[in-house]
Amino acid sequence: MISVIVPVFEGERFIGRCLRSLLHQTLNRDKYQIIVIDDGSSDRTSYALELFKEDIKIIKNKKNLGLPKSLNIGIASPAARNSNFIVRVDSDDYVNTHFLEVLSEYLIQNEEAGDYVDAAACDYLLIDDQEKTFLRKNCLIDPIGCGIMFRTHHYKEIGLYDENFLRNEDKELRVRFEKKFKIHRIKMPLYRYRKHRHNITNDKEAMEYYSEKLKKKHKIK
Repeated sequence: MISVIVPVFEGERFIGRCLRSLLHQTLNRDKYQIIVIDDGSSDRTSYALELFKEDIKIIKNKKNLGLPKSLNIGIASPAARNSNFIVRVDSDDYVNTHFLEVLSEYLIQNEEAGDYVDAAACDYLLIDDQEKTFLRKNCLIDPIGCGIMFRTHHYKEIGLYDENFLRNEDKELRVRFEKKFKIHRIKMPLYRYRKHRHNITNDKEAMEYYSEKLKKKHKIK
């Protein structure tokens, strides 16, 4: 079983597109579940999620707890407890129809062949508000926190996300993960990363603060 973790905050505009892409996968629906964590949204996110309530699992935070805390809530939830794999998809992004099948088969087939793969990431396309593609990215050269399928027990072994990192939480987790494991690249752009003016990475001051915090924690020069 694959658990797809989708954190959302004030995501009324894009969450529908995200969920439709996840519900229209080539992988059989009985092989994956979608867990959405609504982090105290005050817009019409709750209404948008209601439209999909028969096909997804919804966790509603009573107040805004932050991205890393919401991710941990989803990963540690009873619904995800028995999953073999976990993959994060952000609420303003969407994925190719083969996304889940390709990533999971890469992990499964290599394991069966005796070549154990810890985690698999796919390349991604940068898109704008109108879903126009303007750049393809190598997932290892320009890594993001999404589009990486982890083995659940590895995810939990490293201690999930550090909730003190309200930005760069993905980079901090990756530093810990890659001390013990390796992320393999699938050279297929199966993930769509949406660039828009509300991306939290646009807050340069906050990004710089947590970048310095990351360097200090892991003694990175």
